Amino acid sequence: VRLVESGGGLVQAGGSLRLSCAASGITLEDYAIGWFRQAPGKEREGVSCISSSGGSTNYADSVKGRFTISRDNAKNTVYLQMNSLKPEDTAVYYCAADAKQKGGSSCQLEKRYYDYWGQGTQVTVSS
Repeated sequence: VRLVESGGGLVQAGGSLRLSCAASGITLEDYAIGWFRQAPGKEREGVSCISSSGGSTNYADSVKGRFTISRDNAKNTVYLQMNSLKPEDTAVYYCAADAKQKGGSSCQLEKRYYDYWGQGTQVTVSS
């Protein structure tokens, strides 16, 4: 099982980035997928998640209205569109897969629920 994040980079405040989470060895459609981030010296926190069915999404309060999660099952990829970026969004962003939610209609923003993790992609927002 391999999850690979891409799309990170350096952007000015107010800008946008789209992160991708591509999978091999699993079919992402069978999993709830979460995006997490970890800033230096801070705990890894949940940013957004999408259910296996795709019908349910959750967002951390800090990103509501700015970030959008989506999935393209044909490409076995989940995306995180990040708009109106702020310096406090600077972190390493990780995607993760929750195997217990196959076909389910819910997802969790707590990292303890997730079974598989990618290696992360750096997002840096300059002021």
